[in-house]
Amino acid sequence: MRLFSIALAVFALAACDSGEVPSPADRMSGDMPVGFIDEGRVTLHGQGLIAGAESFFFAAGQNEVETSVAKILGEPTGTNTIEECGAGPMVITSYPGELNVNFQEGSLVGWNVGAAPSGEGQKIRVDADIQIGTPLDELDGAAGYAPIEGSTLGEEFAIGERMGGFVDKGAVSMLYAGTQCFFR
Repeated sequence: MRLFSIALAVFALAACDSGEVPSPADRMSGDMPVGFIDEGRVTLHGQGLIAGAESFFFAAGQNEVETSVAKILGEPTGTNTIEECGAGPMVITSYPGELNVNFQEGSLVGWNVGAAPSGEGQKIRVDADIQIGTPLDELDGAAGYAPIEGSTLGEEFAIGERMGGFVDKGAVSMLYAGTQCFFR
């Protein structure tokens, strides 16, 4: 009977998984190539971000993420709390390079970036075939690219299942992943 109770408890805990946060086993499985870890960069990807040698998946703690990103990019240029966000109240911390990092209830939930990399010393990198400034005519050939028809926000597209972006003036103008406070 005791073994049955333990098995039932394990099953109940597994059923509570939201499916949005990778398990420790998934995190250690090597999904993020070692080459993305760069002490002097923030690398943005569809499941979170990497700041230097520290990797943060969505649901990571706000204090840890902000501290690590600030070590690379410098102190935030601003913090904004949006109470009326459709996804629920959100805190958006902004950094140089037009990087916005989104938090809800003290946890990382998303990011968006709107500045093109500038030269050798660029500190923000996006893990995708598409980057800020990619010309519209190159989007069709990018891995996972799909236009989002009928977007009320302009010329919007998806990159696979986890990232998206916008085109303005014939080139990619913003990339994002996770929860956003876009008013549609």
